[in-house]
Amino acid sequence: MTSQQTTALPTSVFDVHGRVDLKVAPGTPGEAQLRDMLGPFLGPSASAVQLEVSGTITGVPAQSRAEDAYRYTDDSLFLPEDRVRIVRTERGFAVEGPGELLTAVVPLLDHLCIQQDTAMVHAAIVDFRGSGVLLPAWGGVGKTSTVAKLMAMPGVGFMADDWGFLTGRGDLLSYAKPMFIKPHHRPIYPELFQGVRKPLAPGWLTSTVSNLATAVHPVIVRYPRTAAFTRRWSPEHRMVHPAEVFGADKIAQSAPLRLAIFLERYDDSEARLERRSNAWMASRIVGNFHSELPSVSRRLIEALGATGLVPLSDHFSAKTSVIARGLGEVPCFLLRLPASWSADRTSDHVSATVVSMVEGRA
Repeated sequence: MTSQQTTALPTSVFDVHGRVDLKVAPGTPGEAQLRDMLGPFLGPSASAVQLEVSGTITGVPAQSRAEDAYRYTDDSLFLPEDRVRIVRTERGFAVEGPGELLTAVVPLLDHLCIQQDTAMVHAAIVDFRGSGVLLPAWGGVGKTSTVAKLMAMPGVGFMADDWGFLTGRGDLLSYAKPMFIKPHHRPIYPELFQGVRKPLAPGWLTSTVSNLATAVHPVIVRYPRTAAFTRRWSPEHRMVHPAEVFGADKIAQSAPLRLAIFLERYDDSEARLERRSNAWMASRIVGNFHSELPSVSRRLIEALGATGLVPLSDHFSAKTSVIARGLGEVPCFLLRLPASWSADRTSDHVSATVVSMVEGRA
């Protein structure tokens, strides 16, 4: 008789720039999504700060209730609507639930990074020949398009087109997660639209599809398989890894911050560049990151604050402090761009502004 041996699947381990040791238990329903989005950090970690993720919700006795919104203790929080439990541990937090847990992981990862003097930012980031350039912006302003124009120049390294990190010492850290390429990127990334690939909605439908995706997102994230299918096959975008677009040798891990420009669209016909204070920039970066989180993530942050597990005043003040110290004496600007400009024209203007300012010709 032949005996069968069952080999346990390994735990997925991610090292987030040495700040956080993130572990995903085997069999977690959202593991595939987490591996997709946290792929750049896959590997062993020696960090003392840990974020553990699993699909099984453990029972917690004697919970208090905030009506039907959530249940909590001094060290735990359960959101029935999202089917997610957060538990404070000796080394950090545990996230438990049967849904797609990325929306719970991101705000907790940010919080734990802040404790390590590092903050997540919503921005495009490049290493411009040894100078780190930070371009925070609202969604749809032109971050991904601008990165393509800057990466076409010699000596420029990709660090992020959506999320990244800034340390209190003034270093930018990369987050080369998959890029989401949309129909308006065709003139900028033409090679990504060649051959037989999944269909994208035409440009005139992009806004409608995007609004629909936003509306159904809080429901879809409860079902990991549906969420994985939607992320990969949505007609709104294509997922492409930066290394496949620019080459693995063009991915930079860190760079000292030398320039910060907040990008925004506005109702006028000419672009305007305005000098702003570092305190203004720190405030906008904190607010922009929070605003750009999915509604499920924002709801979790609100619940953590309301129950005292992570007081809102502590979280936001600590994050603002990290970013303000990271900005230091770095020149900060607001670049207002006409809403009528195409992604191609906008990215040309932003990249030319970056080159001029970094090279000292402004």
